[in-house]
Amino acid sequence: MRSVRRGTGGRRTVAAGLAAALALVPLTAATAHADDGIRAQQWALDALHTSQAWQTTKGRGITVAVLDTGIDAEHPDLEGNVLEGTDMVGFGAGRGDRPWARHGTAMAGIIAGHGHGEGRADGVLGVAPEAKILPVRVILEDGDPARKKARNTRGNALAEGIRWAADHGADVINLSLGDDSKSAHPEPAEDAAVQYALKKGVAVVASAGNGGERGDHISYPAAYPGVIAATAVDENGARASFSTRRWYATVAAPGDDIVIADPDRKYYEGWGTSAASAFVSGAVALIRAAHPALKPAQIKEILEDTARDAPSGGRDDSRGFGLIDPAAALDRAGRTKPQDQRTATYGTKYFGSGPDATASDDGPAGWVGPAAGALGIGLLALAVHLWRTRPGTSRRA
Repeated sequence: MRSVRRGTGGRRTVAAGLAAALALVPLTAATAHADDGIRAQQWALDALHTSQAWQTTKGRGITVAVLDTGIDAEHPDLEGNVLEGTDMVGFGAGRGDRPWARHGTAMAGIIAGHGHGEGRADGVLGVAPEAKILPVRVILEDGDPARKKARNTRGNALAEGIRWAADHGADVINLSLGDDSKSAHPEPAEDAAVQYALKKGVAVVASAGNGGERGDHISYPAAYPGVIAATAVDENGARASFSTRRWYATVAAPGDDIVIADPDRKYYEGWGTSAASAFVSGAVALIRAAHPALKPAQIKEILEDTARDAPSGGRDDSRGFGLIDPAAALDRAGRTKPQDQRTATYGTKYFGSGPDATASDDGPAGWVGPAAGALGIGLLALAVHLWRTRPGTSRRA
């Protein structure tokens, strides 16, 4: 029986309150080699049919900007894939400090991890392992003593970061963050920054929110027009209970029991729509690599049209149009003629009344198998996990 020491979760707060909740659950390894079995636990790669997609591309030539807590460019699973980025906060923890670059490194690994060791068979593998990551630090980790200062002085970090990424070569912007508090509201500067990026041809992906058990409050930036909002499903294909149900949900992606990399060179298992957003960003990177002329609106539509196991009626607030299928999306993209850029606009449902009241929202998606004023974030919870816990063991702190 494996011993488990539970930690506590918290909200990371930066700038206008940006934060990321991490619940740590240290777990002893079953063997002497920490990396053994890590790749086998990445069920999401099989669920997304990545091996089929990689026959076309692995994301070479594409840059994904990860707006987060910073990224450990020296991590063996990311080394060589991380470009020189920028820090919109300008203070707080640094390399060697525990509250540094944890959430951002995790997201980068999901998007563009290439593993390490002989044949790169160890560590985590991302959806687009040949893509480059552009780190843009816009938030501080939970536990960073400087986060209160950041909240009071760097409220414009996210908007500035989006514009900076769009101006410095990003093809995709990943926003594994958002405010799903009761006071959540759109910020004009952030909305304008998203529209700026979209007009420049940069696809923007964001976490739908982790408010599924706390009222399903609207989360920004996921609710801004043109954003590809990612909800989370578990290994059985069902909506993850924490995943926010809202009208802006675009598509679903794995978000439960996700193996991620950490600056401490250990591996963790986490849950959250943060992870789902990163998986979607990886899929978008594949599409951009194979078909760079497609516009963000076309890519969003392709993901919707090719999603697997669509909910009854075609979409719902739990899983959007269904589970992303990168291989099918690449095939459809190859048969899609590039169009002139379309501008995202606010539809009549922008301030919608809330989630669907659909009894089937929580059911399996149908792909079950063996592989199968302030801005806050709290979109990923992590558990140190080198080997799967036995059935029935609780993951969440």
